[in-house]
Amino acid sequence: MLARMRALSKSGKPPVRAGGFAFRGASVMGSHHEPLAGPQLQGILLDMNRPLFAAALLASVSLAATAASARPMTPEDVARIQSLGAFAVSPDGARVAFTTASLPDVTKGEKDGTTRQVLKIATAPDVARDFLPEDISPGSIGFTPDGSMVTFLWAKSEDKRSVWGVPVDGGAYRKLAGIAGSNVRAYRFSPDGATIYMLADAAGDDQRETQRRAGFDALVYEEELTMARMFAARVGAEVDSAPSQIAVPGHVSAFRLTPDGKAAIIETAPTPLVDDSYTSKRVNVFDLASGKVRAVVETPGKIDDVEISPDGRQLSLIAAVDQHDPAPTTLHLVDVATGQFRALNADAAEAAVDAKWLADGRLAAIIHVGVQSRLRIYNPDGTLAEEHDPGDLILTAIDAGGDKIVVAANSPQHPTELFRFAGGQFQRWTSHNPWLSEITFGKQRAYRYTARDGQEIEGVLIEPVGGVPRKGGAPTIMNVHGGPEAHDSNGWQTGYSKPGQVAAGNGYAVFLPNYRGSTGYGVAFAKQHQGDYGGKEFDDIVDAKRALVADGITDAKRTGITGGSYGGYASAWGATYYSAEYAASVMFVGISNNISKFGTTDIPNEMYLVHERKWPWEEWDHLLDRSPIFHVDKATTPILIMHGDSDPRVHPAQSMELYRNIKTRKPAVPLRLVFYPGEGHGNQRAASRYDYNLRMMEWFDTYLKTGNRSAPLPAPRPKLAEGAKGAKAMGSK
Repeated sequence: MLARMRALSKSGKPPVRAGGFAFRGASVMGSHHEPLAGPQLQGILLDMNRPLFAAALLASVSLAATAASARPMTPEDVARIQSLGAFAVSPDGARVAFTTASLPDVTKGEKDGTTRQVLKIATAPDVARDFLPEDISPGSIGFTPDGSMVTFLWAKSEDKRSVWGVPVDGGAYRKLAGIAGSNVRAYRFSPDGATIYMLADAAGDDQRETQRRAGFDALVYEEELTMARMFAARVGAEVDSAPSQIAVPGHVSAFRLTPDGKAAIIETAPTPLVDDSYTSKRVNVFDLASGKVRAVVETPGKIDDVEISPDGRQLSLIAAVDQHDPAPTTLHLVDVATGQFRALNADAAEAAVDAKWLADGRLAAIIHVGVQSRLRIYNPDGTLAEEHDPGDLILTAIDAGGDKIVVAANSPQHPTELFRFAGGQFQRWTSHNPWLSEITFGKQRAYRYTARDGQEIEGVLIEPVGGVPRKGGAPTIMNVHGGPEAHDSNGWQTGYSKPGQVAAGNGYAVFLPNYRGSTGYGVAFAKQHQGDYGGKEFDDIVDAKRALVADGITDAKRTGITGGSYGGYASAWGATYYSAEYAASVMFVGISNNISKFGTTDIPNEMYLVHERKWPWEEWDHLLDRSPIFHVDKATTPILIMHGDSDPRVHPAQSMELYRNIKTRKPAVPLRLVFYPGEGHGNQRAASRYDYNLRMMEWFDTYLKTGNRSAPLPAPRPKLAEGAKGAKAMGSK
């Protein structure tokens, strides 16, 4: 595995899904330091003549400092969080290359932009150093087979994205391989390090480019598709100027090499269309010499992580159990010679997230069980060898080198960091955000309740800082994940589109329900939402509210709802069909009309196979009845609608339809529609994310906290932090 960092999709949690409506608006995440720790503490102790007195003094100073600096979290804090990006372990396990990911801090006047990554190499806890100049933002990091270089993808100046390397012992970075005129998408080294295999974009079309410059830039929808190409380049002192092309079947999106270097395990789909990548992708054993497919792994549904055993005889494959399984969450073993596969945990109430073979032939896997996680190790024959509970940590990705295991993990009080697993313990190696020690966190825990039909449902509850009021309960935000084939874990739950600890610091409770259709509870539970858009799945959220009210946690009259994508659909449903239940709603890239959604999304087959199980023409009336626009007559809930204007998954017209129907039919209902130019299915730019967070919290403060559904609209522009560019022009203080 070159770099196994899960799309910390959606708001900082691992998005255990492949398809569906789970927006890619992940929060940028980081971590937490205790005050006076490590070398700082050691230095003070060395200066003391009386160790016991010194320890007592240090403890009192630390507590006093923490108490003095304790404060709630703010949108400005969310905007500056750093996170673990990608990571890879060296072949001998001695080093871990990783990237620190961050966005420009627009709250301090930095120029707007998207995520930038800084390459570092760690050799021990909190021992890491930068390896590249500041102007290089690397991707797809890994190691050469001999471990002498860290490799990465990068585009220099006007050049295309190519493979680069930097010596681990220090020295200049240099280009190792590339494809003239095309970006490299992925790469792998042959076992001897003499060849780099690369996936690259299609060759440029000179005629098309000439026409474009002349103004003939029309695009033919879903016809002008280009397939990825595969190349082999020699590795040497000079860059191979003429890599050889390898003919591959279909559209190859990812590949790995067998240990003998003779075959590639390639993931192919008929076309580059997103729908095909979700519903028609297959794993092939591809002979590099003959250019023929040796075997096909005929998995019937979605596929995810594929890894090759050290002896090359087996694959581990995380995949769906059938074509109607909403997500690839079942761990399989595959015979490379025949393509035959068998499931290891098909009937378990859990979800496999990531896996990695160890040098001794065992398989290490991250398993999510409800809102918690486990590290599980299987013997080569698939029998269970051992399992480890990481406690409060939520494991999200894994890599290994030699006998060393390294994972990415977060917790309720720190975003994703790097941990090494040894001796049954998870040792933290990185600490990105020491300032989080200043923050006062609301208590966070798993919360279970029984839905109206007897189904047990679980979620994550964040209580207000200082606890729930003794009488009346707290204003509560239902934060609904997308997919619905995803789940929220009991880890870091604060991001630009997730109120989390920002809301807790402002007196709110936040509940994240793993409603029917969620992963982490087995395939049968994930299928319970099928053929029932807006039905039991969203009833589960109302039932969560009622359970929280009964337990004295939630104020029934001050409950709001928010979410993105399918969570945006839930928010629209909550503001229309279930309007009596919710005092305020914030809808992001959400669905409002199930009929027009089908005609404008890029995943129609996925919708049919794993969501509704019927085509629209088989049930027009039913789809309309399960559309929020059909229930606008019930709408009294103030709703803020936000959407990227370039969203290919849920067309921005979905937000426009709901806006126009409410504005025309229920003009007294507080309503606002905000578009983010250039953004897709989730915001990527720093300014768009910060703006979103400000608007979301301002909307809830105006309508949810007060319980006043008729309060005047907030100002069109949110107040920016004093240091942000444009703050004075917008009247910020």
